[in-house]
Amino acid sequence: MASTLVKPQWSFGGVDCRRHAGLKPSPSAKLSLSQAGSGRRSLVVRASENRNDRSIKKLGMTDAECEAAVVAGNVPEAPPVPPKPAAPTGTPVVPSLPLSRRPRRNRRSPALRSAFQETNLSPANFVYPLFIHEGEEDTPIGAMPGCYRLGWRHGLVEEVAKARDVGVNSIVLFPKVPDALKSPTGVEAYNDNGLVPRTIRLLKDKYPDLVIYTDVALDPYSSDGHDGIVREDGVIMNDETVHQLCKQAVSQARAGADVVSPSDMMDGRVGAIRAALDAEGFHHVSIMSYTAKYASSFYGPFREALDSNPRFGDKKTYQMNPANYREALIETREDESEGADILLVKPGLPYLDIIRLLRDNSPLPVAAYQVSGEYSMIKAGGVLKMIDEEKVMMESLMCLRRAGADIILTYFALQAARCLCGEKR
Repeated sequence: MASTLVKPQWSFGGVDCRRHAGLKPSPSAKLSLSQAGSGRRSLVVRASENRNDRSIKKLGMTDAECEAAVVAGNVPEAPPVPPKPAAPTGTPVVPSLPLSRRPRRNRRSPALRSAFQETNLSPANFVYPLFIHEGEEDTPIGAMPGCYRLGWRHGLVEEVAKARDVGVNSIVLFPKVPDALKSPTGVEAYNDNGLVPRTIRLLKDKYPDLVIYTDVALDPYSSDGHDGIVREDGVIMNDETVHQLCKQAVSQARAGADVVSPSDMMDGRVGAIRAALDAEGFHHVSIMSYTAKYASSFYGPFREALDSNPRFGDKKTYQMNPANYREALIETREDESEGADILLVKPGLPYLDIIRLLRDNSPLPVAAYQVSGEYSMIKAGGVLKMIDEEKVMMESLMCLRRAGADIILTYFALQAARCLCGEKR
């Protein structure tokens, strides 16, 4: 009887099962069915030259014949028990520890580690922050290698297309506003024909299913560089700022924004924005509140990107004290009661405890913002060969997910998604 070769199928529906099980692809196994010249059939398993490639001869026997052969003592050959691997010379001989539980058992192979992995990372978890400006050319941001102020009509559209190709379909827009349009009250923030509304309309026309988040705050539009209106004595005016933010959120919703994201940290702004959106018929537009935004030193590169450094002072009267933990619960309860749909923690990696705090105390989705300083440190460490940039990038994102973040705003979104999809950087 002629031999028949059967190549096993490892790919189903375009998914390589070996890869997802933590297995490395091996040469194709071959199964053969043959008959000895004497007419007798014998069941033999032999190791091929490639130890991963076992050839097994099918005999065409029925189940009953196979069982009868074994009962009669004609047990088929199989590979021998592999020898115990030798320890290096000098290893002490010791009795086994009396352990009933050895956690390493569940970590001993890629397949087992994959099976028991508790946290997963997907391009769908990423929101891609993108800087835009009025120019046609893309301008590199010195403090953020690989990031640009993108021309809103050209570079931005191309970058969004790249992200969508690897499964990132959510972005958040940050505008670089011309100085001539900045004012003490930030009126440009709610110009329906301003940079952000124009950009939203362009993107929605080209990619209707793209999820667009917007930033709601006055600092890009303020001549003072603060998130709110500044009184002559330097006090940030809360309620008057909230009035402006409501106009800004409605303008963005009118242009087609899916999620408005107040990052200003004014008291009561979530409830006021919710009421303003609903009053204009935008019940479907979500609010991602910057619930726990700390007065952090990790924001420096971002402010360079938007040229939005405060003209004086700092933001400590409205952003949270990095030393505070319980205060995040106060902000969480307020934002929940006012109608927030998503709660955000910023920065990300230095505030894993706050992410976990919100995750354990709220049923709402939690977002983490891996901010510009975190991004730039990883990039710098990679350039200096002090760390493996790609591995540290992926580990940092996994840690944010493990801490409890459902989504992550990260400048690594495109690069990380390409890694997850198996593409080269």
